[in-house]
Amino acid sequence: MASDFTVFLGQMMRNPMEVSAIAPSSAAVARKMTEGVEDVVGPILEIGPGTGSFTRAMLERGVAPERLILMELNPRFCEELRRKFPGVRVLNQPAQDIEQIGVSNLGCVISGVPVLARPQIQREVVGRAFNVMAPDGFFAQITYSPNAPIPPEVQAEMGLTARKRGTVWANLPPARVFEFRRATH
Repeated sequence: MASDFTVFLGQMMRNPMEVSAIAPSSAAVARKMTEGVEDVVGPILEIGPGTGSFTRAMLERGVAPERLILMELNPRFCEELRRKFPGVRVLNQPAQDIEQIGVSNLGCVISGVPVLARPQIQREVVGRAFNVMAPDGFFAQITYSPNAPIPPEVQAEMGLTARKRGTVWANLPPARVFEFRRATH
């Protein structure tokens, strides 16, 4: 059985446009990304789970497998996710399809999909996620930039606010985690 790193590295070399990180996220990043999921009501969607670092952390926090839906483009990662996490729904689909998978009132979205400097993906993924999210739901996003991966003007356009959860130095490269919520008026 191949390690997560071996599977990740193999897929990164075969599909460099699809696998955007240089290593799987560390357990420390996974803990920061999944803070609060144990208190969420409703289904939880993870987009871009890769080898499942965040999935594992959510299960360790007590989230029932049947509440988790994973959307992953890479077929090899999907195979690994299905094998490692029985009971979790794994969809080999792009995150842009979020409105077509038959879910509503999502409690939160945990995102490993790179959205920095990609306004089209910001709108297609984050915007669509909030279309099917519960009113108090949140969107957690990993980034390697010191700033929120969605600029303030796009946040305002989408009616969102960002809060930095923190920086995790124990990751390659160091990662920041941001949480997006609907702006309250």
